[in-house]
Amino acid sequence: MSLKDTLRIMVVDDMSTSRALVMQALDEIGIRHVDHRNDPAQALRSLVASPVHLVLSDYNMPGMDGLQLLQALRQTKSTHGIGFILITGRADKTLIEKGRTLGMNNFLLKPFTTASLKACIQAVVGPV
Repeated sequence: MSLKDTLRIMVVDDMSTSRALVMQALDEIGIRHVDHRNDPAQALRSLVASPVHLVLSDYNMPGMDGLQLLQALRQTKSTHGIGFILITGRADKTLIEKGRTLGMNNFLLKPFTTASLKACIQAVVGPV
């Protein structure tokens, strides 16, 4: 059984269109175990209750941004080891450095392609 058959991912994005694009790309890659949330606080509660292997999170969301979600994941015992990829249209050096300091595994710049998403995921979890 390949990694893409067992890999569990959660997509966190408040925008339904952006969330759908990520999920469509994951489907094209062949990753089937994908959950999603439109609210980072709701995602955090779900992840604490049932951790996944990898979170793909938008940066710019109301209430809690992607880096705040990452920080909360890293501070919680059951979620501190979850892989985390930040998806952003604003990949300035300060943002990326802050993400890395908080334990971000990788980032993906919007707009992205299925191939660039796959390469980004593989850099974190290995070949899928």
